[in-house]
Amino acid sequence: MTHSVRIKDLPLKERPRERLIEIGADALDNTDLIAILLRTGLKGRSAIHVSEQLMRAFGSLHRLAKASLQELRQIPGVGPDKAVTLKAGFTLAQRMAREIQSDAPMLDTPERVADLLREEARMREVEHFQVVLLNTRRKLIRVVEITQGTLDSVLIHPREVFRPAVAHHASAIVLAHNHPSGDPTPSEADIKVTRDLIRAGKVLRIDVLDHVILGQATVERSRDFASLRELGYFYS
Repeated sequence: MTHSVRIKDLPLKERPRERLIEIGADALDNTDLIAILLRTGLKGRSAIHVSEQLMRAFGSLHRLAKASLQELRQIPGVGPDKAVTLKAGFTLAQRMAREIQSDAPMLDTPERVADLLREEARMREVEHFQVVLLNTRRKLIRVVEITQGTLDSVLIHPREVFRPAVAHHASAIVLAHNHPSGDPTPSEADIKVTRDLIRAGKVLRIDVLDHVILGQATVERSRDFASLRELGYFYS
């Protein structure tokens, strides 16, 4: 008959809960922290062993956080309750990040815009086009999602982009979207949409400050985003 392996029955070096108390959470690695969420394993497996299997299967916290409940349950030792616990933990972390970001940050550089939007963008498997609304001091009013799917000037109408800016009395906006492929290099459609919206903004006297495209950093590409203003696609 199989039984759960309790963390307290393991050697001290395999008891992450006790080590967190003793040396602090920052000193633990991802496998240890996941094991604490799991508490115990199933079918004779320790939480540490299951945690290691999760990290091997998904390869990164990013992919683990995106995993569905069904995908999590495919890992030996992860039952319905543990899958739910993991999903809840990652969702709380994402909400905390949004809560921290909602304290009206100054968004006067593409780096700061990328910092604001990065965590949610990493979780998305299709393109999401958003508008970041700013006040006269370039502080965040709110982020509004306009559409999902491949960016196309036919789908991105200036009316839909600037309506929330007018409603929230924004003095400026930053356009933003993600490239699920990971490469933030702007496409021809990205450039055309940007220039169309810059012209519309001039008519409405709402500045379009930048268009930030979020992707993923690589060994060859240190930044995980591109700024169309920095790339020279904004008219003076």
